[in-house]
Amino acid sequence: MGWDYLKIESDFGRAHASALLRPLLDIVYPPACSVCGARTQRHFAICPDCWSRMRFIERPYCDVLGIPFRQDQGEGALCAQAIAEPPSFDRLRAVALHEGPARSLVHSLKYRDRTDLARMMAQWMARAGAAELAACDAILPIPLHWTRLAWRRFNQSAELARHLSRLTDKPMLATTLRRAKRTRRQVGLTASRREDNLRAAFRIVPGHENDVFGKRIILVDDVFTTGATVSSAARVLRRAGATDITVLSFAMALPEPI
Repeated sequence: MGWDYLKIESDFGRAHASALLRPLLDIVYPPACSVCGARTQRHFAICPDCWSRMRFIERPYCDVLGIPFRQDQGEGALCAQAIAEPPSFDRLRAVALHEGPARSLVHSLKYRDRTDLARMMAQWMARAGAAELAACDAILPIPLHWTRLAWRRFNQSAELARHLSRLTDKPMLATTLRRAKRTRRQVGLTASRREDNLRAAFRIVPGHENDVFGKRIILVDDVFTTGATVSSAARVLRRAGATDITVLSFAMALPEPI
């Protein structure tokens, strides 16, 4: 329903739809919560109940991995994981924990073709990574292998990156990084198997090296789980000369509850 509404609005032009068609469209497609479908005041919003169950990530959190702290540890504090195993990227920022409504939004975008949700999700991501987006040179989505892209028809990370680019007026590097091999799903794999699975998975497309060299990059993914995928991509970007890499995701899965 949300996709149909967005398509009609786009077909007639956003400005004209806002002024003339929105009341009619609201009758045909009543505004509903993007998570549970309950009636809302506007499109692309979530209801109060779902909002109350969103576990937004706010400070205090680890300055590198963005993992929330129970208590304020002071400016620049790092969690034990970031100290013991420094990541290949410089920092991670995410909107919410990967549970409840946030998990539902990720799954709707990724598996139910709800690309209409990407704009709303990107707006929240822009807030979560505001400082890093302001300082970056370019936004780069985690690419899909061409076979998976052909089957799914869209790349959810690219949809989020596209809206982030529009919101921030930062260039999106849509063709700079390529997924060179089709990897297995990471779920259920051990840490060593994940590393093997993603070895040599990403490459810089020949002729695009200058897109990355000396640049501050925002690497976009829909959800951060084990970190194996973004870490593999970040290592390739680092070898290509990226000076600073921020991973920006909508959701973050924690290994244990907080």
